[in-house]
Amino acid sequence: MNSNMYENLGISKEVYEFGEKILKELEPRFKAIDETAEYNQLKVLKAMQDNKVSEACLLGTTGYGYNDIGREKLEAVYASVFHAEDALVRPQITCGTHALALALMSNLRPGDMLFSPVGKPYDTLEEVIGIRPSKGSLAEYGVSYSQVDLLPDGSFDFENIKKVLLENDNIKLVTIQRSKGYQTRPTLSVERIGELISFIKGIKKDVLCMVDNCYGEFVERIEPTDLGADMVVGSLIKNPGGGLAPIGGYIAGKKECVENAAFRLTSPGLGKEVGASLGILPQFYQGFFLAPIVTASALKGAIFAANIYEKLGFEVCPNGSEDRFDIIQAVTFGKPEGVIAFCEGIQAAAPVDSFVTPEPWDMPGYDAQVIMAAGAFVSGSSIELSADGPIKEPYSVFFQGGLTWPHAKYGILKTLQKLYDVKMVSL
Repeated sequence: MNSNMYENLGISKEVYEFGEKILKELEPRFKAIDETAEYNQLKVLKAMQDNKVSEACLLGTTGYGYNDIGREKLEAVYASVFHAEDALVRPQITCGTHALALALMSNLRPGDMLFSPVGKPYDTLEEVIGIRPSKGSLAEYGVSYSQVDLLPDGSFDFENIKKVLLENDNIKLVTIQRSKGYQTRPTLSVERIGELISFIKGIKKDVLCMVDNCYGEFVERIEPTDLGADMVVGSLIKNPGGGLAPIGGYIAGKKECVENAAFRLTSPGLGKEVGASLGILPQFYQGFFLAPIVTASALKGAIFAANIYEKLGFEVCPNGSEDRFDIIQAVTFGKPEGVIAFCEGIQAAAPVDSFVTPEPWDMPGYDAQVIMAAGAFVSGSSIELSADGPIKEPYSVFFQGGLTWPHAKYGILKTLQKLYDVKMVSL
């Protein structure tokens, strides 16, 4: 009966059977994902119970937002889950890039240096830092930048990292991007991030270490703050929002770092005391509660995609058998037609705007045209089934999300159907 439903949704018998064969091999891995999701679900539940979340916490405030008990409890829940001293979780943080910019700009001062030991940051951060000129960048405020690329095998270049740390007394903050962004380098596990932080602090103990945690929350049982990160930063329309948060971002970590971010977000003298929650708290709480299970669904989709396209001979990152540390799956097609067809498949599988055909466009913050597919309930939400990629070599598409595993499965089969129909693959 399932195969009939897939046929009604445009999946041919050949594509369906190809997918089912691959799924049989993935059952043990999916069981392990479910066990991690169960652990993380209980972790979030305990944090909510320990912080005595009540019905009153869901009501929200308007105006200045003084004495917003729900907002304060939510931030305490985030701090508990991330084992951090404090957290800032606000709808006034518009996206992940905004959250990262906020964390950087509030904890760096003119004359300081920002250092990335894991290579180039995500594209939209280039203008925040000033790698590409932009109004209001860190460079305009006298903050310099240095980076050390990963070695060809994806490992840390410890020798050159140490050299940069010793040669620059003004390094104040180190930024570590957990996920791959629009690159095909390995995503960093929390364990590897912990090793890097330990190495850095062994050379300069007072340097702040910030982790761009986007796409990595709840994939593992621990987070970077468990292994020495001073701040973790992310978006609520990715993993921790659970598909329900309609906007928002978070910063969790050392109390001073979070306070600095709060004063930058609102105003000196006001900090965390203001910022009305405007009736949005039920989605924030319930989304965070559901986040471990939603993340598990997205993770299964990524693994399914990797195994399908690896079997068809395409380069995938991570590969079909590697351990997973975020929800993103990269597939390299080598030509733009593959990226576009894949995104058309994801869009056609969406519950919203499935009839729309995505096209590459000049998206703000990027240096090449980008195609994005996301028929989402929340605009731009990448914990929902979505795919995107820059139209430039090596012509890789980046797939992520899926609020439920059945939807993630269908989305991947739909991409395969698109490629099969135009004879870009044979089964």
